[in-house]
Parts: sequence; structure tokens; C-alpha cells
Amino acid sequence: MKNLCLILAFLVPAFCIAQMQSYGNLTVFSEDGDKFYLILNGEKQNDEAQTNIRVEELNQPYYSARIIFEDKSLASITKNNLMIVDADAKFMDVTYRIKKDKNKKVKLNYYSMIPVQPDFIPPSGMYVRQFGQPGQPGPQTIIQQPVQVQGGGRQTTTTTTTTTTNNNTIGASVNVPGMNMNISISDPDMDTHSTTTTTHQTTTTHSGGHQQQQQQQPQYTGNCNGWPMSATDFGSALSTIKESSFDDTKLSTAKAIASSNCLTCDQIVQICNQFSFEENKLAFAKHAFKFTTDPKNYFKVNNVFSFSSSKEELNDFIQGH
Repeated sequence: MKNLCLILAFLVPAFCIAQMQSYGNLTVFSEDGDKFYLILNGEKQNDEAQTNIRVEELNQPYYSARIIFEDKSLASITKNNLMIVDADAKFMDVTYRIKKDKNKKVKLNYYSMIPVQPDFIPPSGMYVRQFGQPGQPGPQTIIQQPVQVQGGGRQTTTTTTTTTTNNNTIGASVNVPGMNMNISISDPDMDTHSTTTTTHQTTTTHSGGHQQQQQQQPQYTGNCNGWPMSATDFGSALSTIKESSFDDTKLSTAKAIASSNCLTCDQIVQICNQFSFEENKLAFAKHAFKFTTDPKNYFKVNNVFSFSSSKEELNDFIQGH
């Protein structure tokens, strides 16, 4: 174990330095939520259909891409010379959007390009993999939270998400502000076996010296439990929304941004204030609810509405989720 720690100590700085150059990243998302498979240079990137895919560590300036939809009624898309670099041949974080035109035909269009983000944290719902590498399971997460219940007792909710280790290999995942990486290290001194842990969630109620266990039913079933957009990324997103000439275009752009990221309530308020029409503010507020990092503060969004009927409709929507 000491040798393993020493290896990690040397590898992590080297890994961070390597991440800063010589590769780019590609994100492809479906604005309408159509699930798809992504093929790059003939290599299939996902075994299960996804709506938002990020492929990292692309070291070629151009790739041939093919999109195959889970819905067989949608024609597949082929795009040659898909750029991963800018005009100066510098590798970038590039995003492409799948969108239907007015004739309901799906197209793959360029969406945005920003410098490579070494501290990128994938939002909830995004499928991420390194090009040429098998998909990696997520890191183990254990959450315990005591909650007061009627009668003076308390509940302790424990949620465990698991990882898989096999073939004498340790997979280390780091996902904190400022660092996001996956490292696999082979250790010949470790036993050869496969261990799989399940994901479960239970609630233990302590009251009067007795314990009862029951399945926990979460009240909030949103898709976002990660870090919100950084101030820089959010500023760019807000500028993109502002530049749209029509309210409907602003709404579709804002929905796409929310679907691909996590947002705070304050960020959602700022986006709502870009719309001229009350109905578009309400439509976005409903859409963004499952992508907020702090749903308990969603009452702040009510301040963007001029009519009490809109506030009541949003409150009813939230209570139903």
C-alpha cells in the first residue's frame, strides 16, 4: 500500500501537467432528448444510448463522427472532419448540438468552443469516457444524514454507490473543485479477484430504543447533484442567451444549457430575467428545476414573475416533483 501511495504521489502531478496540453475534448448533446450512440473514427463510444456524451483526450485535430439514434425512425448523421481545434490549431473543448429543423430532420451543428478546462466537473446526466479507453464506473459515494422525526426519534439515511475492482487494478477517481481525473494502477501484490458492490439506500429510524428499516423514498428526484457552473462558464452561457434575437430562441438555448449543466437558483433567476414574456420565464423555470443544485431555495425564482398565477403554477409544479 505504501508503494501504491508513492506511485500516486508521482502520477497525480504528472497527470495534471499532461492534461493541460496536446488533446481536446468533445461534447455532443441532443437538444430534444433523443438518445443516441456516438461513433468516432469507427469506434463506438457508448454501449447504452445517451442524450449527452463527452469524449475526452482526443489527440487528433479532426475526427469522423457518426450518430445513430435509439429511435430507428430518426435517420443517422454522418459528419466528416469534425473539428477539435481552433483556427490556430490549438486543442479545445468543443460542443456540438443535435437539433431538429423545421421539417423534423435531425442535424448535428456546431454549438460552442472554449479552452480545455482541466478542472471540468461533469454535470449529472452526462456520460463521460476517455477516447480509446473502456468506460469507467463512478467513484464510491457514501452519504449519511440524520433527520429529526416525530416523537423525538431520528432517521439516518445512508446511500452507497459502488465501484468495481478487478484484474489486480486499482481505479482511483478524483472529482473535487479544481481536479477531475481517473487513474488506474496495477499492483502485482494485490489478490486477483473481482469485487462488485451494490447501490442501495435505507432509512433507520431510532425511537424509544427500537430500530426500524424501510426503503427511503426521496422527495426530490431531480437530475443534478454536482457542482454548479463556474462564474466564467455561466457568464459565457448568459451572453449566448442574450445575443439571441427572439424570446423563443433564447428559451431553446437556455434549456439546452440547463440540460447540460448544474445551476444554482440565483443563476436560474438571472436566466429567467432575460426573457421578455412571462410564459417563457415560467417554461424555463419548470425545465430548470431538475437541474438545480439547491432546490430548497427555488422560492427565489418566484421573484421573476409579475403575475401571482405564474408563481402559483410554479409552486404547484414543484410540489408535484
